[in-house]
Amino acid sequence: MTITPSAPGVAERRHAFVGHLYGLCAALTAEQYRAGPARQQLAKLRRSFAGPRQEADAYAVVFPFDPPLREQQVWLLVAGLFAIHPHANTARGRTIGGAMRIVAVARGQSAERRLTQLLSVDQQALPHYLRQAVQLLRSEDVAFDVHRLLADLVVLLGDENDDAAHRIRLRWARDFHRPDRQSRWSGGFDRSTVDSPSSEMQENL
Repeated sequence: MTITPSAPGVAERRHAFVGHLYGLCAALTAEQYRAGPARQQLAKLRRSFAGPRQEADAYAVVFPFDPPLREQQVWLLVAGLFAIHPHANTARGRTIGGAMRIVAVARGQSAERRLTQLLSVDQQALPHYLRQAVQLLRSEDVAFDVHRLLADLVVLLGDENDDAAHRIRLRWARDFHRPDRQSRWSGGFDRSTVDSPSSEMQENL
């Protein structure tokens, strides 16, 4: 009896695809025989935003990882965004909101305005504003979790669950506006003291 191996699930395919993108970034600083093809692939992915013909050049990079039909445009979008700002896998779990929070240290309200646009635009406009946001992240060399972005955009650009999409937008907003650990308590309290039993007793006096 011959057992046919099962095809990889969606999670495995996503993982392999994102791993390939990170691998392209790593190859940029490797030997020329690896760096040259990596630069070519990234260039194709960047040009994919220019129009249908240019997008077709990116298919050879993305489609070998067998994206589900309903996700293929999202995979192409994420690949193009990564090509704008290639970076190593150093920001695990960091959403776009969390990455923009770091940019806000240098850019202030301009970063907040950019995030507000991302949170408020419709599906058709979201890819355009994402490109602008990633260009801003590149200018400040701030990484984001590509796997997280892929999973988020599958929901945000899908058409099945508005509640799930709203929760993702809320998470991006919370990650951006999350208060610093030192400023979570009014009156300038130091968290390390407030958390101690003696301090809690003093606050209640």
